[in-house]
Amino acid sequence: MLDLPSSPTTFADARWEDLAPYYECLATAPLTRDTADEWLATWSRLQELVVEAGTMAMVAYTGNTADQRAEDAYLRFSADIFPRVDEQEVRLARRLLDLGYDRADMLVTVREFRTDAAIFRPENVPLLSQVEELAAAYQKVTGGMTVEWDGERKTLPQLQPYLQSPDRDERERAFRLGARAYLDARDTLADQFDRMYALRTEVARNAGFPDFQAYCFAAKHRFDYSRDDVGRFHRAVEECVVPAVERVLAIRRNRLGLSTVRPWDLQVDPEGAPPLRPFDDVETFVLVAERVFGAVDPELGEYFRTMAREELLDLESREGKAPGGYCTRLPFRRRPFIFMNAVGVADDVNTLVHEAGHCFHAFLASALPFLWQRGTGSEASELASMGMELLAAPHLGAPEGYYTADELRRAQAEHLEDILFSLAHIASVDAFQRWIYTSGDGGDRDARDRAWLEIRARFEPGVDWTGLDAERVARWYRQLHIFELPFYYIEYGIAQLGALQIWRRSLADPADAVARYKAALALGNTRPLPDIYAAAGASLVFDTAEMAELVSLVEQRIEVLRGVRAVP
Repeated sequence: MLDLPSSPTTFADARWEDLAPYYECLATAPLTRDTADEWLATWSRLQELVVEAGTMAMVAYTGNTADQRAEDAYLRFSADIFPRVDEQEVRLARRLLDLGYDRADMLVTVREFRTDAAIFRPENVPLLSQVEELAAAYQKVTGGMTVEWDGERKTLPQLQPYLQSPDRDERERAFRLGARAYLDARDTLADQFDRMYALRTEVARNAGFPDFQAYCFAAKHRFDYSRDDVGRFHRAVEECVVPAVERVLAIRRNRLGLSTVRPWDLQVDPEGAPPLRPFDDVETFVLVAERVFGAVDPELGEYFRTMAREELLDLESREGKAPGGYCTRLPFRRRPFIFMNAVGVADDVNTLVHEAGHCFHAFLASALPFLWQRGTGSEASELASMGMELLAAPHLGAPEGYYTADELRRAQAEHLEDILFSLAHIASVDAFQRWIYTSGDGGDRDARDRAWLEIRARFEPGVDWTGLDAERVARWYRQLHIFELPFYYIEYGIAQLGALQIWRRSLADPADAVARYKAALALGNTRPLPDIYAAAGASLVFDTAEMAELVSLVEQRIEVLRGVRAVP
């Protein structure tokens, strides 16, 4: 039907004019119900080639944001090629919709195609291209941030060990330096966000939506929950998670002998033990991870060894590297890729395990025939990553893991505490984005900062921010999702509650919990979201009663690990 290249490297330097004929051929080729699967396979193969070429450009750029050639290649894909590909995808999807295509394992994808076709507007293509250019500019600003520490230049991730120091003055110094980097860039970042806000608002209006949040619910294919459900999630977090966080912080305050917990007191060990240092070099980091995942499940361990062997890991922090971490997919090779900024702290282990969960999702769904079946919505994707964090936790100690028995106890306590802190943070970030795009004042940079302070006060009452309003404001500027992936955050909360249900099952029957987890991930995008959660032994949670039960289990376990409660 279509003579396609044998490798995505053929498209590495392609421009849209080089790719357009392939899409035109698919758009004009004869298509019947009898030939639909063959036509879809060809389209899927083309997408694999183009997406992998663009993904490798993104990996190269985030790996070195100071490389002008890498930036140019990334922008060629993100701001020019991919918006046009999206336009062609809608064009091709309409052919299937007109045909009445109804293959059973493609019903979710067809529903997504139908939604994409309904909200697509040609006039939005250049607007979304401009947003991608602004997102690349944000990465360049934040990826170039460094601070001076005792005469040495350090990236912001390299400040993490100092935030765990037993020396409170050193922790405060590291905290203020990290915040100052974002405050110094505040006007630049606010300029970028002003333009993003205006463009996104116009995109939503062009597509017939009252606001950008409503547009995102459609664009992100949120078929199984509503904006009202998300509002209930926010309220439930306020009612049951925030009080639990305050109780955890009270334990921390008492153990540290402090009158109040300041923001630089959140990462130090409350028991006075030295910071966890799980590894000294990336080679050790990877070798131990292989053993950990093999202990969870031999097949998962082999998947991770494949990634190490095929050099699909970029883990160490370095100057010019974009902040944060991600797992992305290389669909032509049917392989994942992990990017992160490791500096030798416990949070690096959590990040790697999290991203490895995404990798296992990619491997387990890789046998599905069409590209669209192998990827899922973020709610299922994050269930894979957060579920793996909890399933791997018992194996992070000796003999296969990073920690001694006592270090493992501390690491598990920190992880569970972080789950509670994260749920409150997730609710605040989502509530803030809702305010930005629905209040009518989201285009006012000063109003945004004030709204952030008000929202954080609701979800973070146990931390003393007296005299630190500017530093507290800086926190939202470092939340890359708000800039680059708007409204991609509530998924973390939904998935975290699903992962806690998987963990609850694992406490009674770890083998069954892992088997269900793998079965759910292998479904890919062939079933609706509630079915995927059900396969994993979980459900979607938005209400206080269900959330409170899971939060209580976490809190009880923290108290046992911290020695506040006797082992039952």
